[in-house]
Amino acid sequence: MTTVMRDVPRTGNRDERQSTAVVGASLAGLMTALALSHAGVDVTMLERSGAAPRARKGAALGGVSEGLLSRITGSRHAQSGSAPLSSVAPGVQSWMAVHARLRAAVDADPHIELRPHTFVRSVDQDTDSAWVITSDQQTLRGDVVIGADGHGSVVRVGVAPDKPDATFAGYLIWLGLTDESSLTSSRRLPRDVDILSGGDDYLLGYPLPGPDGSVAPGSRQVGWAWYDASHNDLLRETGSVVGNVVRRSLTSADIPEATFRELVDKAVDLWPSPWREAILDCIERRAVIGTPIAEYVPDKLVNGRLALVGDAAHVPTPMTGSGLSASLHDAEAVAEAVAAGVRGSMVAQALTGYERKRLGNVRGMVQSRQQFSRSFTGRAA
Repeated sequence: MTTVMRDVPRTGNRDERQSTAVVGASLAGLMTALALSHAGVDVTMLERSGAAPRARKGAALGGVSEGLLSRITGSRHAQSGSAPLSSVAPGVQSWMAVHARLRAAVDADPHIELRPHTFVRSVDQDTDSAWVITSDQQTLRGDVVIGADGHGSVVRVGVAPDKPDATFAGYLIWLGLTDESSLTSSRRLPRDVDILSGGDDYLLGYPLPGPDGSVAPGSRQVGWAWYDASHNDLLRETGSVVGNVVRRSLTSADIPEATFRELVDKAVDLWPSPWREAILDCIERRAVIGTPIAEYVPDKLVNGRLALVGDAAHVPTPMTGSGLSASLHDAEAVAEAVAAGVRGSMVAQALTGYERKRLGNVRGMVQSRQQFSRSFTGRAA
């Protein structure tokens, strides 16, 4: 079955709106869809999961401002009568809160269609169009296909078949999230992020707005990210890392009781309050995930009518927290290129302009962050 993605009349100088498929509805995919819509392009988003994203407990984002989110959601230019989007408090934000803000803007945009439970198996193209083939053998065609499907990107296989995989960086991050009210420590939480070193490990601890968005002391959440290079065997035993490729995260069900006990002992020995209490609370509730860290330095971002953004395009270590900003710049640059014209012989020139604008920057970003990974894994060896 072949479906042609929406191609409907538009206002403006062009007679038709272009149609683009965005594979993946995580942060980079949502920002790309919004940027494309603002540029006059119809978007079909294809997301393998359901309507709600898989929870990323404890995952946080720095450098998220209300101005940045308004810029990409277009809330300053919202149509009259539309419901206002919730604002974000200054400081570190939870991944889930930022995703919810972007998703609300996508749901309100009439030129973006999101199709959940759509698993993309492969992508391809010819001189006239690009397409995806789904697990139920549907073929969805459009002018361009953009991969925003993360470090294990399927679209990357079509863009860089000689370098399709992000590689394991040699360590994982334990992540957890708890309520500030559950902590008994009297030590005040920092305004931003605490970065601590203990033995061979690092810990990032940060306050986050509460589930209701409150930043009042006592009503917030407390997140932590524990960098650990000593459990790579567990990652391989569970299939989280296969060869040198990251396949999935460890859930609490994957983590042996002996590992939980080891983490308790290390937390007591290494980390001060209030972070020690937050970690112990998460371990007691078995509310911990282990995320193997992947890295990818791109050689290309574009192949004909196929393009990559976000972690599909470049995967740095999360230590320096630059991923969201890089994904936003990708989204705006690729939307500008697509809007410039992707029909006929212009497609190569238009998307090559996107690659020329972003490739050097993102290669340098990942390579500079690799210095941390090499230092950390060598230190922990």
